[in-house]
Amino acid sequence: MLPIFNQLPAIHRTFIALFGALIIIALLLPSPRELSSEKKLYQLGEYYPIDIDARSLTVSNSDSKSSTLRWEKHTVGSGDTMALLFQRAGLSPRLLHELTTTNKEIKKQLTRIRPGDTFLLGFDVDDQLVQISRKISAYETFLITRSEIGFTSRLEKKEVHYQYNYAEADISSNFWNAGVGAGLTANQIMELAGIFGWDIDFALDIRKGDHFEILYQDKIVEGEVVGQGKIIAAIFTNQGDTFKAILNDKDGNYYDENGRAMRKAFLRSPVDFRRVSSNFNPRRLHPVTGRVKPHRGTDYVAPVGTPIWAAGDGVVQKSSYNKFNGNYVFIRHSNTYVTKYLHLTKRKVKTGQRVKQGQTIGTLGGTGRVTGPHLHYEFLVHGVHKNPRTVKLPQAKSLRGKDKTTFIANAKLRLDKLNRYSQLLATQ
Repeated sequence: MLPIFNQLPAIHRTFIALFGALIIIALLLPSPRELSSEKKLYQLGEYYPIDIDARSLTVSNSDSKSSTLRWEKHTVGSGDTMALLFQRAGLSPRLLHELTTTNKEIKKQLTRIRPGDTFLLGFDVDDQLVQISRKISAYETFLITRSEIGFTSRLEKKEVHYQYNYAEADISSNFWNAGVGAGLTANQIMELAGIFGWDIDFALDIRKGDHFEILYQDKIVEGEVVGQGKIIAAIFTNQGDTFKAILNDKDGNYYDENGRAMRKAFLRSPVDFRRVSSNFNPRRLHPVTGRVKPHRGTDYVAPVGTPIWAAGDGVVQKSSYNKFNGNYVFIRHSNTYVTKYLHLTKRKVKTGQRVKQGQTIGTLGGTGRVTGPHLHYEFLVHGVHKNPRTVKLPQAKSLRGKDKTTFIANAKLRLDKLNRYSQLLATQ
């Protein structure tokens, strides 16, 4: 073939060589189907189906796992322990011991239980305990989860948002009922009384026609109100006197609009106002003499056993008993002030003991020269008896300098917001 090829004209030899080269290249190139297959397998930035046996996959995250668990709800009853709850769920004491020795948080959540607490127990298809869920609050859940290394725990928290809310009321029967009628919770009513408790004796000084307004926070979780936050600002009018209180975010205390502390050295009343009877009667008869004017003090009629609080910080000057005073406690607060508490059922402090404002020093009773249970309370200034409900009390520490300036500016904004709510409600 080569001699014949060599005898051909040069142009023919070139043409034949090129044609042969093209045939060889065509034979070496992949087919269009192969090119398409390579594109599917190797092109970046695209996703392609891959055949894998699904039985080889395992899902380990708790969210996927919880959807396949069988859940049991168990509620703690009176006298129940976690051991009894585990027994009812068919779980062993050994498992409970394993859990409570895993870490301090698990031990705390499984031992500090109260009636009404609920636990969700999650079991797998083999009836093995996989997860325990305890709801701490509307936005907190404590989870215990079985893993390959044993049990683990974590606290799940939902995001909490806050929004302002407003309430007001005119008092027509008593302060508590007015608070309930305004939609306040028991805690909010007590918080409001605590804020103004140094200026107003809520046991004896509340009158029909008194008025209050409060700006407070609602806690919002996933669009729903789940509870109330702190009172932001409040106004209380009592017997014609108006008191204002605004929260200071920096220290969590309340001050008036000028930065003066609401907290004073003494409480106006040493008794929980909820326990005192006839708090609308401004002319109380002495329980023995029948006189309208109390004998150098103030009498609080309440059930036996009602806790009696120290009106201020001090040292117990005397804790004793005699036939006139019954069980009594005298507290010296300084060289200026002494408070006296008479006719107690029990004394809970001793002579010489230091006490804090609000500390329980005894319980109300009917010991000594009385015809019925009550507390007789006296307030002395330099040895002279004063009316504890009207005496001017020494001021606690107030804000100063930059803190005061900042607070007054914020207080104005909050009082303005409270007033806008009040005006809006008045127009409805």
